[in-house]
Amino acid sequence: MAQVLKGAPVVEAMNEAISREAAALKTRGVEPTLAIVRVGEREDDIAYERGAMKRCEKVGVAVRQVLLPADISQDDLVKEIETLNRDKKVHGVLLFRPLPKHINDDAVRNALAPQKDVDGITDLSLAGVFANTDTGFAPCTAQACMEILEHYGIGLTGKKAVVVGRSLVVGKPAAMMLLARNATVTVCHTRTVDMPAVCREAEILIVSAGRAGIVDKGYLAPGQIVIDVGINVKEDGSLCGDVNYADAEGIVAAVTPVPGGVGTVTTSVLVKHVVQAAQKQLEAQA
Repeated sequence: MAQVLKGAPVVEAMNEAISREAAALKTRGVEPTLAIVRVGEREDDIAYERGAMKRCEKVGVAVRQVLLPADISQDDLVKEIETLNRDKKVHGVLLFRPLPKHINDDAVRNALAPQKDVDGITDLSLAGVFANTDTGFAPCTAQACMEILEHYGIGLTGKKAVVVGRSLVVGKPAAMMLLARNATVTVCHTRTVDMPAVCREAEILIVSAGRAGIVDKGYLAPGQIVIDVGINVKEDGSLCGDVNYADAEGIVAAVTPVPGGVGTVTTSVLVKHVVQAAQKQLEAQA
C-alpha cells in the first residue's frame, strides 16, 4: 500500500513556523496583514475567503476585507488595487478570480504590485518563478506541491519528474520549481503523444489535468511519488482528484489524498507568503 502524503502534518508544521515569524514581526511593530479583494458573491470565493481568514487568525495574521459589487467598473477596481499597493500596512493582496466578464483580467491582475502578490498572479511574479528570483511569489497551489515534497523528505535532485498540465496556476510554475530543485522535468498536455507511457517513466508525478480520475493504472508505476492537485466534484457530491486513488494506492510508493492533500496546504502557503512579504518590506525600510 502506498504511503499517504496527508496535508495536515504539513499544515501543522508550517503554521508553527508562521506563528513564530508573525510574532517576531509584531515585536518590531509590524502586524502582517492580508487584504482580500472579492468582486461579487461567488460561493466558492466566499468559502475560500472564510478558510483563509480562519487560517490567518490562527497564526496571527490580520485580514482586511475589500468587498466590491459585481458591477464595479474596471477603472474603479484598478483604483482599489492601487490604493492597496500604496498602503504600507497591507503586506499581501489576494484577488479572487475569475473576475466578471466586463473586466479585463490581465489589466487588473497586473495592476497589483508584485511584492504584494502573495498568490503569484502577476506577470512579474511568474517571471520571478521562471527566472528563479525572489520577485513576487509563486502561485500558492504550485508552492503547496513543493511544501509537501519537502516536508516528507522527498529529494528532487536528479529525479525524473513529470507534470501533467501546463497552466500558469500549477503546471508551468511547478515545472520551473522542480527544475530549480535540480529535477529533470517533462510537461505533459492535451497534445502529448502516449501520455501514459511518459507518466510511467516519472519518479515524481504531479497531476493537474482538471479531469476526474484521468490518471489511472496505465499512467502509474511502482516506486512513484504522486502529487494530485485536482479537485473534482462527483455526482454524489463527494470530492475526488485527477488521479484514480484506488489504482494509485496499490501501485505507487506514495500519493496525496483528495480531499486532505494539496488543497489543505495551499491556504497555509498563502499566509506564509503574507508573512514573508511583511519581512521583505521591513528589510527594505531598514
